[in-house]
Formats: sequence, structure tokens, C-alpha cells
Amino acid sequence: MNKLGYEPATLGVDQAKEKARAISSQIFDMIEIRGGKTTQPGPGISTCAEDPKHLYKVRHTWSAYGVSKDALSDGFDKLRERMPSNGWNITKYGPNDSPDKDLRILADSTKEQFTANIELLDATKPGSAPSASKESGIMVTLVSACFRAPEDTDLSGEY
Repeated sequence: MNKLGYEPATLGVDQAKEKARAISSQIFDMIEIRGGKTTQPGPGISTCAEDPKHLYKVRHTWSAYGVSKDALSDGFDKLRERMPSNGWNITKYGPNDSPDKDLRILADSTKEQFTANIELLDATKPGSAPSASKESGIMVTLVSACFRAPEDTDLSGEY
């Protein structure tokens, strides 16, 4: 076995990004927020330190916002309830390590090689960290395990 402790699957960068979009969409559907907004940036990649010429991981960070704190809280609760039956193993649930102690779900996909860090951010809490939008929301950070790029893929031009 290699330094990673697993054999990375070979997957094209565009395919890996599409997989991250699909998993993010699944998470959004489980939250079931109607009438809200989501941030738009799509998935990006970064190389894996173990072999930066051939291995990469996908990251997709997005937020759901623009609805009441109650709707966000309900959506976060629905997500926590629905994740296990949708192929996710919740490894951690509770306050995050920030001074605000926002609620966090850390989960691993049992079907795909992705981990999700999902936080319920309350911008109205006294003393909450300043943000550009000053809006509460659910922030999702999805990160894959390392994938092996197909032969002749130049990862230096990817982002």
C-alpha cells in the first residue's frame, strides 16, 4: 500500500468535478430549503502532496442562505436525519472549534470517497465573527480523497 493507505481511483478531472457537483446537489436536496439562495462557485482541484504530478483532490465549498434562521435550523436538522440513509456516516456532530461554537456535521460518504464538513452559521449571535454578508447560512465544504489523473493529464493547469 502507498503513503495514502488506499489505492486512488483513476478519474478525469472533469468527471471528478461533476461527481462533486452531484454530491453537493444531493446534500442540498436533503437540506430541503425552499426559496433560499446558494453561492455559485463550482468545484476546484488541488494536488495531493504524496504525488502532485499525478494525484489530486476535489474541493467544493458553497453556502445556502437567504431564508430565516428557523428554516436554516430545520434544514440542518433534516440533513442530519437524512444523511445516514443516503450513504453518509456522521463521524462528528456538535459545536465546531470556532469562538462562535456553530453547529457542525462532519460526515464521510460510504458510497463515494468524499468527506463533508457542514456548519450552521448564525451571523446574528452576539459576538459572532464578522462576515461580508452578515447573513446566517449553512456552509458546506466537500473534499474528496485523492484521485489519480489519467495518463498525460497536466494537473498544473487545473484549479
